[in-house]
Amino acid sequence: MPAYTLVVNGAPRELEADADTPLLWVLRDVLGLTGTKYGCGAGLCRACTVHLDGEAIFSCQLPIAAVEGRNVTTIEGLSPDRSHPLQQAWIEEDVPQCGYCQPGQIMSAAALLERTPRPSDDEIDAWMAANLCRCGTYNRIRSAIRRAAAEGRRDD
Repeated sequence: MPAYTLVVNGAPRELEADADTPLLWVLRDVLGLTGTKYGCGAGLCRACTVHLDGEAIFSCQLPIAAVEGRNVTTIEGLSPDRSHPLQQAWIEEDVPQCGYCQPGQIMSAAALLERTPRPSDDEIDAWMAANLCRCGTYNRIRSAIRRAAAEGRRDD
C-alpha cells in the first residue's frame, strides 16, 4: 500500500492506504477520528464535511492520494474543548436533535464565517442549503451561525 503524509488537525500524520480510499474512511478507520460522519457516500448530504487547506470539502468523495501533503481539519480539530464560537453557539441554541449531521453542519458554517464573518440570513441559507438535516433544525442552525458571527464581532 502507498504511504501518505498529511497534516490532520495541525499534526503531521503518516499512514498507508490504497490510493483511491476516500479521505472519510482514512479519517475514521485509520486515524480513529470518528467525528466526521458517513451520510450518503455521494457528496450530496455534506455530513462528511471537513476542511482541506481551509476550504470545506466532502471527505467521502476525495481519494487519499489527492490529499498528500495537505492540511485537513476535522470537527475534532476545530477546538479541543468545544470552545470554538460555533460549537458554543450550537450548544446555546440547542441545535442538534439526533446530532448525526451536526459535525458537517458546523464545519460548513465555520468555512462560511471564514469567508463572510457577518453573513446575512440569505447568505447563511444559500451557503448551508446543501447540508441536509433529517431532523429539520435549520432555523436553529441559522440562529447558531448568527450567534457565532455576533460573538466574532465582539473581538473586532
